[in-house]
Amino acid sequence: MKQRSELVKYVLIGLIVFLGLICLYYGSSIAPGLPRADDVVAIDDGTDPVIRDFVPKHGYFDELSEDLEHNPEVPKSIPICDARYSELIPCLDRNLLYQFKLKLNLTLMEHYERHCPSPERRYNCLIPPPTGYKIPIKWPASRDEVWKANIPHTQLAHEKSDQNWMVVTGDKIRFPGGGTHFHDGADKYITAIAGMLKFPGDKLNNGGKIRNVLDVGCGVASFGAYLLPLDILAMSLAPNDVHENQIQFALERGIPSTLGVLGTKRLPFPSRSFELAHCSRCRIDWLQRGGILLLELDRLLRPGGYFVYSSPEAYAHDAENRRIWNAMYDLLRRMCWRVVSRRDQTVIWAKPLSNSCYLKRNSGTLPPLCLSDDDPDASWNVLMKTCITPYSAKMHREKGSALEPWPNRLTAAPPRLEEINVGSEEFLEDTSIWHYRVDEYWKQMKSVIQKDSFRNIMDMNSNLGGFAAAINDKDVWVMNVAPVNSSSRLKIIYDRGLIGTVHDWCESFSTYPRTYDLLHAWKVFSEIEHRGCSAEDLLIEMDRMLRPEGFVIVRDKPSVINRVRIFLTALRWDGWLSEVEPRIDALSSNEERVLIARKKLWEEVAQKM
Repeated sequence: MKQRSELVKYVLIGLIVFLGLICLYYGSSIAPGLPRADDVVAIDDGTDPVIRDFVPKHGYFDELSEDLEHNPEVPKSIPICDARYSELIPCLDRNLLYQFKLKLNLTLMEHYERHCPSPERRYNCLIPPPTGYKIPIKWPASRDEVWKANIPHTQLAHEKSDQNWMVVTGDKIRFPGGGTHFHDGADKYITAIAGMLKFPGDKLNNGGKIRNVLDVGCGVASFGAYLLPLDILAMSLAPNDVHENQIQFALERGIPSTLGVLGTKRLPFPSRSFELAHCSRCRIDWLQRGGILLLELDRLLRPGGYFVYSSPEAYAHDAENRRIWNAMYDLLRRMCWRVVSRRDQTVIWAKPLSNSCYLKRNSGTLPPLCLSDDDPDASWNVLMKTCITPYSAKMHREKGSALEPWPNRLTAAPPRLEEINVGSEEFLEDTSIWHYRVDEYWKQMKSVIQKDSFRNIMDMNSNLGGFAAAINDKDVWVMNVAPVNSSSRLKIIYDRGLIGTVHDWCESFSTYPRTYDLLHAWKVFSEIEHRGCSAEDLLIEMDRMLRPEGFVIVRDKPSVINRVRIFLTALRWDGWLSEVEPRIDALSSNEERVLIARKKLWEEVAQKM
C-alpha cells in the first residue's frame, strides 16, 4: 500500500511539471504577436473604444520595424474599435470632455473647440464603417444624393423639412439645394447676391475677382456646392453641434468643408484669405465681447472684402431685432465697414481698401488697432483679439491685395511671397516640379483608377500649393494642410485661389471618419519623427480619415517607407501597392521613395451589402 501511494505521488508531481512546461511553451510562443481580434473581451467602461486589450505603447511600431531582422513576425491585424465609435473625431469627442470634467464656457462655444486626448489615451484601433456602408456615390451625382447607410442620421431631414435642406428617399438622402434663407435654391440666392453687388451678368465671381469664400454656419454646405460652377471655392465651416453630422453630409457630398467654430480661438486660416464671408441664419451673436467675432472675420477678409449677412436682424422690425441691428451697424461703422447693399432679407457690408479710414478715427475709438507686434497670420491655438488688424504698408499703398483674377492667380507669383522669403523663380520652379511629380503619381495608378476615382483630396504638407495646383484640371478639390512649423506658407495657398488649414500632425485632424479619397503625405512622417511624435498614431489617424478603396501616397526617406510598408496588411491598405524610387529634383532634400497603397473595403462590410 505504501509503495502504491508513493507511486501515485510521483505520477501527480510528474503531471504537474508536464502541464507547467506546456503552459510555458505556449505562453512564450505567442508573446511576440499582437492579440487576434476574436481573442479578447469587450471593454464597456467607456474609457477606451478598443474592443480588444491591444493598446501598444508609444513607439511600439517603430521598435518593431527597427528590430524586424530579429523579430520577423509583423502584426497580421490591428484591433477594430467598437461599432459605436464609427463616427469618432478624437479631438472633438464630447464623451472625452465629460471624462476630463473640463470647466468650459458654453456661452463662448469652448465645448465645440478642439480638446485632444493625451498620447496614452489615444485610440489605437481602426474605426469601423457603419453597418451597410457602401462606396460613396461619385461626383458630380454626389452633390445631390448620398447613401443613407453611410450617414444614418435623418434628424436634419425632419427638422429642416420645410427648408429643403435634405429629403430621405428610400436608401438615399437627397439634397434639393435649399437653406434656411434660400428655400427656393442656393443657385437663385447666389444670383440675387451678385445682383445686389451689380456684378456683370449677375455672376458672383465678378470676372474671377471673387474666388475664396468663407461660409460660416454652413449647414450641409449647399451654398458652397452651388458656388462651384462659378469657379468660386468656399470653405464651408460649421461646428459639431446640435445639428450634428452637417459637415459629414457636406464631405460625403464632395463639397469642400471642415469642422470649426467661432469661439475663443482664431480660425486656423491666415489673414486676408477670403474675398467674401457669408452667414445665412448662422445664429451667431456678433455683438458679444466687444465684437470679437466680427473682428475675426475682419482679420480673414481681404481688402474690400464683403460680408453677406442674411438674418432677421437685417430686415425684421420688432424691437429686439432693431436693437441688434442698430448696435451691429454702429460697431461695423467704427470698424470702417460700410453697407453696400440691402435688400429683402440680406445686407452686404464691405471692408475698407486701405488704412485711411482707421487713421481718421477719433482717438480712443473702439475697437482699437492691433499692436504692431501682433502676427495676424498666427492662427494655431491663438486666442482671438478685440482689435482691428491694419493693412501692411504695401497693401495700404496699393489699396487691395494686388492678386490676379482667377484662374491666372493659380500660377502667378503672389505678392506675399516676399513675406516668407521666397522668390518668384523659386515659386515657379516649385509649380513645375509638382506638375511632373503628379503626372508620375497618376502614371503609377493609371491601371487602378478611373476619371471619377477621386473627389476629396488632402495634401498633408502643402508647402506652396504645388500639388493642388497640379491637379486643378481634375474634378477634385484639395484640403491643403500646412503643418504648424510651416504655417506661414498657408497664405500663399489662399493667394493662389486654393483653400487649406493649419494643423499639427501630432494630433488628430478635425474631420469625420471616411471623408477623403486620397491622402498625400510628403515628408510628413519625417517631420513628426523629428518632433518625437508617433508614426503609429499617424497611420491610424490616416486610416480614420481615408475612405474604403481610397489611396495614400507616402513620399519620404527610405527608412520611413520601409516602416510604413510592414503595416500595410495590418491597416488593410494592401488592396493595391506600388513603390518606386523617384527622380531627384530641387525639392528632394535627400533620397526619397514613393509608396502608393489602396485601402480595402473590409470583407465583413462588403458581405453585409
